[in-house]
Amino acid sequence: MFVNTLNGNTIHEVESIENQLLLNEIDELGDMHIATSVDTPLRDDAFDLNDNQKIELIQEKFREIMEVLGLDLTDDSLRGTPYRVAKMYVKEIFSGLNPANKPDVKLFENKYQYNEMLVEKNITFYSNCEHHFVPIIGTAHVAYISNGKVIGLSKLNRIVQYFAKRPQVQERLTMQIASELKQILQTEDVAVLIDAKHLCVSSRGIEDVNSSTVTAEYSGAFQNPDKRNEFLKYVEL
Repeated sequence: MFVNTLNGNTIHEVESIENQLLLNEIDELGDMHIATSVDTPLRDDAFDLNDNQKIELIQEKFREIMEVLGLDLTDDSLRGTPYRVAKMYVKEIFSGLNPANKPDVKLFENKYQYNEMLVEKNITFYSNCEHHFVPIIGTAHVAYISNGKVIGLSKLNRIVQYFAKRPQVQERLTMQIASELKQILQTEDVAVLIDAKHLCVSSRGIEDVNSSTVTAEYSGAFQNPDKRNEFLKYVEL
């Protein structure tokens, strides 16, 4: 029987080697936490299904995952897990994927003529690493200098939460928050700093429970070292 060979290896052996190299590359990209886009990668048909349809489909797929893992889904404790996970994905931890959940932000006149920086610090958020789908737990600090308009303080928190509630890379999250604030406030004078722990680092891989990751985006007046240092002093970093 004739068997195709390449450098002494059969075609099946070559394909197996190529597949393993691809898997190694996928693992390496995930461990390096590489992002490919400032925008969250979404397909054009991402919102063709409504939330209930997505929950139903995710429930079925997650049931299959649990069954492959060998879990007994007839057990009372596990029976409802596929539905609970599906609902959590769509309605909670990944709800920021849906533009319909974007905060409705209204601008107000800066009647007090407050022209110094406004800082909202220690905004706690929970996100998920897009490489392993495990939590990112962090704190965001945001600041802006009014260009004649202001927004309600709680809206700053809501903007952070909206972009955090999706599969994320911390660098992208930082830039998305800053970009949204600049667009809403109609000013370049915006600063965003995030300090977060990644469970893909602490609970797997290197298993380092002490390290955290800090990212920042400075625009407009915050590119001035004095203004930047003033912001960092306020957030005590």
